[in-house]
Amino acid sequence: MSAATPTPVQLNPLGGESYRLTLPNTANAPRLARDFLTSLLRVSRHPGLVDDARLCVTELVTNAHCHTRTPLIRVHVAVNRKRVTVAVTDDGGPVGTAFGTALRPTPAATPEQEHGRGLVLVESLALAWGTGSGGGRHPGRTVVWFTLGRPEATA
Repeated sequence: MSAATPTPVQLNPLGGESYRLTLPNTANAPRLARDFLTSLLRVSRHPGLVDDARLCVTELVTNAHCHTRTPLIRVHVAVNRKRVTVAVTDDGGPVGTAFGTALRPTPAATPEQEHGRGLVLVESLALAWGTGSGGGRHPGRTVVWFTLGRPEATA
């Protein structure tokens, strides 16, 4: 597990297949993203990653839906035989407070709180996760990603 980094992960460094889903920013977006990812993982023979992936993608898509003004939420999934990397991208700036300026887990979140634990969960489940921007081509975009799979053997 690693803390959020300022650059997005290279989505398919080890080869494999890549899929994209573009969703309107509605209350149904998290469910649609969850179902899309579930289908991909079952077909690609990663049934052991389904539960963690569903939780993580739900959190990231829900954050984009609740905390940005983006009209579209993009989900990019890269799957190879060992890992899956999911990136969720939004176009919009934050609604209200500065959500987009510091995506970090909230360590002070308590079990009684209704909000603020999502990125802590992503961090605890993922091999790696981080944030980035759309770069020069898409300067207003925010990308949040996570990777699930078997950890590499240490040398």
